[in-house]
Amino acid sequence: MQGTYHVYILTNKYNTVLYTGVTSDIYNRVLEHTDKVYSGFTSKYNVHKLVYFEGFEDINQAIARENLIKAGSRQKKLDLINSMNPNWEDLWEKEFGENHKAI
Repeated sequence: MQGTYHVYILTNKYNTVLYTGVTSDIYNRVLEHTDKVYSGFTSKYNVHKLVYFEGFEDINQAIARENLIKAGSRQKKLDLINSMNPNWEDLWEKEFGENHKAI
């Protein structure tokens, strides 16, 4: 998981809702979505399954990539997810599952 900043896409358990964001701490940011720390879109639609992410060393590059993804069609987002994660696995569980169980 390279990069200090991450652009990520989350979905719900049915893979019907997509949310794109950027963060400097993907581990805790996904936990915040999962725990519904903030009210809003992800809380309302139970969006907490990490299905795509990519890392960047520069925050400006990460924000530019986030904006590019958000500006794209739903199909482009689906294609992006499928290129990295064709089975739509929860990548947060895959990357941090052991840590999550210890918390």
